[in-house]
Amino acid sequence: MTQTAGTTNRKIPGIELEVFPLSLGGNVFDWTADEATSFEILDAYVAGGGNFIDTADAYSAWVPEHTGGESELVIGKWMAARGNRDQMVIATKVGALTDLRGASIRSGVEASLRRLGTDHIDLYYAHRDDARTPLEETVAGFAELVAQGKVRAVAASNYSAARLAEALKIADDMAAPRFVALQPHYNLVHRQEFEGEVQDLVAREGLVTAPYSSLASGFLTGKYRTSAADGRSPRAEGASRYLNESGLRVLAALDRVAAEQSASVGTVALAWLAAQPTVVAPIASASRLSQVEGLLAAAHLRLTQAQLAALTAASD
Repeated sequence: MTQTAGTTNRKIPGIELEVFPLSLGGNVFDWTADEATSFEILDAYVAGGGNFIDTADAYSAWVPEHTGGESELVIGKWMAARGNRDQMVIATKVGALTDLRGASIRSGVEASLRRLGTDHIDLYYAHRDDARTPLEETVAGFAELVAQGKVRAVAASNYSAARLAEALKIADDMAAPRFVALQPHYNLVHRQEFEGEVQDLVAREGLVTAPYSSLASGFLTGKYRTSAADGRSPRAEGASRYLNESGLRVLAALDRVAAEQSASVGTVALAWLAAQPTVVAPIASASRLSQVEGLLAAAHLRLTQAQLAALTAASD
């Protein structure tokens, strides 16, 4: 029997609007989804109640003819066309293409604001830790943006527990805005990196998490069950790393719960993640309009305690 409930939006410290409990990933925009398809996906997400969009200045610099910022440009054009900037919570990032020195943060935010066509970013992430730059300089750089009103809140992605704790202490010592959120690599088949020390720190310090790779490059949709599945799509290679005894055991558990809930495997995987401590909204992307329905459904699906426990045990 499907367990559903009215969707309750969730709070991120420092953000004016509460966020939908499923964040739409913008990494595919102007990559595996062209501009027209991206607009359709964004429209469908908003029509289903969504308001939390995740992107980065590095999306999609991995495409040979791209330099980064393509996703932000698509989102900016879409918001301008729809006139809905004030209804959206926009998260973007800096630091994957540059260091996290103050000058790089300042130039990065100006470029992102320009591409997004807005005067502020709701949640601004340090995309990855920069060990070469003193954390004091990074924290001060972000604090300057908050003071100027260009950024509402700051966050971190891909930080270890030790470095995140150090950054939080430095912010407190400087009376500067602290990171309010962490974006970790976290899903049913990739748990050890986040669970334990990092998760405990996040909970203790009152941060929230918005995990990326929530569907493990598509593996947790159940689409990739053999090494030859779906040819050589952009995600197939990433998903294939989970084609082992452990991954197949997780898929079998997902199949059972999906049948009990009359839901898709991917929807169940996202619902498990959304139910984990500190998670405010898993991030998931769609390259086709038909995929949006399954993402939205995860925001409404409530797994039973027995189902959550069975999925957790299968992935231990």
